[in-house]
Parts: sequence; structure tokens; C-alpha cells
Amino acid sequence: MELNTLKPAPGSKKNRRRVGRGIGSGLGKTAGRGHKGQKSRAGGYHKVGFEGGQMPLQRRLPKRGFVAVTIVKASQVRLGDLARVEGDTIDLASLKKAGLVPDAAARAKIILTGKADKAYKVEGVVATKGAKAAIEAAGGSVT
Repeated sequence: MELNTLKPAPGSKKNRRRVGRGIGSGLGKTAGRGHKGQKSRAGGYHKVGFEGGQMPLQRRLPKRGFVAVTIVKASQVRLGDLARVEGDTIDLASLKKAGLVPDAAARAKIILTGKADKAYKVEGVVATKGAKAAIEAAGGSVT
């Protein structure tokens, strides 16, 4: 193969259709635009979703739901992942330092997934009922 002999695959390139070039072409006179109306005129088109003045579908349908601002700022931590935190005291800052919670998180919640392998002293972080019971069973506390 050489650069001066490269060609597109046969049939991959088609000539563009030349409209309005006489009756013999099959697209003479109205040039495939039909008769009259906005779409037949030069420059006569409209925006996407326009329904000829009728109320468009996206405005007829009701709006639904919203996204709460605080959802992004809350984060969950598994009980089993607390072993990655250095020290026995666990608060939001230590969870962020260990990489268990994103820096943008305003609050965190410990959920019961895994086991508490040592006594943790949890401060300023919410825990579910099961997680709280597991931490206290291991000799820790939740405040």
C-alpha cells in the first residue's frame, strides 16, 4: 500500500443530490419540498419542538421532582471502613483525612456494614441504630 494510491472504499462516497435542475432529474420544479407552506419557502423553518403555534409537548407535560441542595453534602461511611481511620477518635475531619468522606461533605453517617474490630469514640458523626449498637458492643461510644 502506498499513500498516493489510497482511495475511499467503493460505495462509501455518494454525490450530493442536485435538486431543482429540471424535470428529467426527478427533483425539478418543487425540488422535493412539496407545495406551499412554511417548509417549502427559502429560510422558512422553525426551532426544534415547534408545533405550528400549538403548545409544545415539553410545555404541556407537568414538571416533576426537584434535586435537594443538601443531598450532595451528606455522605455514608461503612462500619468496617472505620479501621482505616488513624486513632480511636472518629469525627468528620478524621473521616475526610482518611479519604472515607469527600471534602465537600457537610455531614456523615455511619451505617452497619462490616464489623467494629476495636473500641471507637465517635463524635459529631451520626450512626444508625445497628451501627451504634455494634460500636457500643465493641466497647466504644457514640456522642
